[in-house]
Amino acid sequence: MALPDWTPIQALDRAPLTDLFAADPGRVEALSADVAGIRFDWSKTHLTAEAVAAFATLADRMGLAAKRDALFAGAAINNTEGRAAEHSAERGEGAPESVARARGFHARMRGLIDAIEADALGPVRHILHIGIGGSALGPDVLVDALGRDTDRYDVAIVSNVDGVALEEAMDRFDPQATLLAIASKTFTTTETMLNAQSALEWMTAGGVEDPYGRVVALTAAPDKAVEWGVDETRVLPFSENVGGRYSLWSSIGFPAALALGWDAFEELLEGAAEMDRHFRLTSLSHNAPVLAAFADLYYTQVRGCETRATFAYDERLRLLPSYLQQLEMESNGKRVTAEGQPVDWPTAPITWGGVGTDAQHAVFQLLHQGTRLVPVEFIGVIEAGDSLADDHHRQLLLNMFAQGAALMAGRDAEDKARAYPGDRPSSTLLLDRLDPRTLGALLAFYEQRTFVNAVLLGINPFDQFGVELGKEMAKAADKGGLAFDASTTDLIRRAFG
Repeated sequence: MALPDWTPIQALDRAPLTDLFAADPGRVEALSADVAGIRFDWSKTHLTAEAVAAFATLADRMGLAAKRDALFAGAAINNTEGRAAEHSAERGEGAPESVARARGFHARMRGLIDAIEADALGPVRHILHIGIGGSALGPDVLVDALGRDTDRYDVAIVSNVDGVALEEAMDRFDPQATLLAIASKTFTTTETMLNAQSALEWMTAGGVEDPYGRVVALTAAPDKAVEWGVDETRVLPFSENVGGRYSLWSSIGFPAALALGWDAFEELLEGAAEMDRHFRLTSLSHNAPVLAAFADLYYTQVRGCETRATFAYDERLRLLPSYLQQLEMESNGKRVTAEGQPVDWPTAPITWGGVGTDAQHAVFQLLHQGTRLVPVEFIGVIEAGDSLADDHHRQLLLNMFAQGAALMAGRDAEDKARAYPGDRPSSTLLLDRLDPRTLGALLAFYEQRTFVNAVLLGINPFDQFGVELGKEMAKAADKGGLAFDASTTDLIRRAFG
């Protein structure tokens, strides 16, 4: 396998952003793209035509085109686990047999949703969705972003094993009008199954005669769900080749499909498929996920940036930074190549962020005047999501645009405490509106961007062995079968006696 050669990229000119704009009147259009109702603008990053060409050469060296084809063909590109990564097949872009299987699973999910809407499971007003990681983050983003204007069902998504989180949700709901959705790829996840058992006990205590009759299982291990007690007719499978953090397009998206309506879920899938087609068919120099990855790698490999910040200037996207943390850091937070050899270059940066304009009064001090260079990504929506006076949304967007301009331009001052160095990069994603189509395209963009980063880094983005060690040690400690260090032993003793 080829290893990335960063030498030509590290040798690129480091002209200030203001100089790059002054030298190229066509810079904005050259470093922008319009896809699926989203405007992508990387002109305020340090990408140049020379940088894009250097990265394109690296992409050729690392076999990006062939690996992109393999991804959509359903090849076993997750080499450490010996399987494909078929999340794109869930939205109709993949190997024909995988697409057909996904459509069959979707049809099964729609059939169950139709039955629930017809009160076949009794009156349902509340959906209690229990999962963790991608089994919770994905549905949570969808429902929070798109479900604010619907009164179809109340939805609570619980992931934390901390009982406070589950009690908070149960206190809101009537157990006799609650449907329990249990999302676990293996149907053995410790935190999920403990929360699920407590939810069943709550339903029983609340007078539900057959609590198991109000359970829907979302899993790639249907036999495990049936063994646990879920009726086969209420098990919604998905493919083993769909990773947890890529699974919201599958039956894991059930609470969103139920809360938003099936038409909205289909529009979400189509928006994602539109981004997939763009990624698959567009040249590298105009390809949104590819250009975004080029910018990411420029800052990690050339400028030594250890973090990347995302700020959503729309309250409906407040959960997006948390969703991206798992997608990007679990996928690309690796220290070995896809062949298991140690890497001696940075891999994933730390992803963090928040919501504008709140973040301006919290962390933007560091972004403007701190000693660390942090690439920033702004996400805004042209069409307002509220019905208040236009000034609300106008001020929101003007603040977003001004922050990007200020990071780049800076300002000199005799009083150095009031001086801004400028030349700080940002990219902007501007959605025409926030609806299922554009949200689907946005989330698929981030998935494919993560994939491109991984290919150019020479790593496998589809395994996540790093999350296992702590969980294994917790299980062993619970059984008293593991000798810990003195500090951990003392903490356990203090907590449990």
